[in-house]
Amino acid sequence: MERGSRLSQTRTRQLTVVGMLSAICIILGVTGYGFIQLPIAKITIMHIPVIIGAIIEGPKVGMLIGLMFGGFSIIQNIMAPNLLSFAFINPLVSILPRILIPLTSYYSYKLIKIKNESIRIGIGAAIGSLTNTVGVLTMIYILYVDKYATVKNLTIDKATKAIFGVAYTNGILEAIVGVLITISVVGAVNKIKKEKRKDN
Repeated sequence: MERGSRLSQTRTRQLTVVGMLSAICIILGVTGYGFIQLPIAKITIMHIPVIIGAIIEGPKVGMLIGLMFGGFSIIQNIMAPNLLSFAFINPLVSILPRILIPLTSYYSYKLIKIKNESIRIGIGAAIGSLTNTVGVLTMIYILYVDKYATVKNLTIDKATKAIFGVAYTNGILEAIVGVLITISVVGAVNKIKKEKRKDN
């Protein structure tokens, strides 16, 4: 009975985390707060809840949040289309990279043997963030470089450079922001968990 109760509590907690972090992804997208305008680039933080969910509760939870994030991206691009919506309505662009985020972030966090927890969290966050940026832009390149060149009025060569230029610039900036936010949030959650264990 006790084991069953623990399993039930774990599942309830995980579903709560999925719901809460998925809602944060959607709110960030709907309100526009998921994008930060920097002097040299506009970066997104919408993928960070996926990373946090994966590190806190494991890859399955992270993948569900990533699925919600990707699904919302498709709906958003159908409801409010822009120049690149032709790419983002494709699940291979919007969903596939987002469900890979938790796998790369969680396993890099778990498998790297470093005693410092914050460094491990930071590495997981950086790799997860790069998975999102590079994954999405690589799929756009593979599937839509011709169409991307057309809508941007570029040659194929210049379109290729533009796509990977964005991957380089945004990838680094988003990884830095992702590391800072994830370390803070996961560190705070882990501290609360430790205090609860002490009380029990």
